[in-house]
Amino acid sequence: MTSRILLAGETWISHKIDVKGFSSYSTGSYGEAQTELVEALEGHGHEVVHIANHVAVEEFPWTAEELSAYDVVMLSDISADTLQIHPDCFDRGQKTPDRLRLIADFVADGGGLLMVGGYMSFSGLEGKARYQATPLAGVLPVEMLGYDDRVETPEGVNPVKVADHELLAGVEGDWPHFLGYNRLRVRGDASLLLEVDSDPMLVVGTHGRGRTAAFASDCSPHWGSPEFMAWPHYGRFWGQLIDWLGAA
Repeated sequence: MTSRILLAGETWISHKIDVKGFSSYSTGSYGEAQTELVEALEGHGHEVVHIANHVAVEEFPWTAEELSAYDVVMLSDISADTLQIHPDCFDRGQKTPDRLRLIADFVADGGGLLMVGGYMSFSGLEGKARYQATPLAGVLPVEMLGYDDRVETPEGVNPVKVADHELLAGVEGDWPHFLGYNRLRVRGDASLLLEVDSDPMLVVGTHGRGRTAAFASDCSPHWGSPEFMAWPHYGRFWGQLIDWLGAA
């Protein structure tokens, strides 16, 4: 089944300062990490519309009608503030739509929602992703810590399947290693499918008429290792996860 996916995040802008003795200078760069994921999803037959972090403030849908053009919303390494706080609100004190509440309503009406882990996912680095204090806290199939939830595992950890599910059909053998993840708790009515060191790695659930999923690690480096991205089941996993989310 083909789903139309709205993917927000997986980009960054870097500002670097080099000091050479008395002198210093700065450089800037822009990076994207969604390429392999988008290729995998499109290879599975899905359509992906990607919105980068730096343009999501303006371009992420503002109305339920705009959001209804999609079957699944995928948030990956994009903070809650990016979608909640527009310059009209922050700089000029004006009321603006809460686009996270729009997503919550979208799911309740039958849409799919996937959050992928990262420094700006769930609670995130220093708690700055901040989803635990938003309308999505009651939609996602996990409970978030509300403070820095990173578990850094530079030695590598491998997820283990703990339950069978249609979205994991054909995803056989050992999982590749990951270099970190967000620590989460399974919501009472959700289903734990993968875990790592007794922490949830993949959790799925429902909200209203829609379906939700939380993947605690990254779809790309650095947490998502090159071995994960080169894994023969990489495309099957993401594609079937979207199949399930879009089938509500």
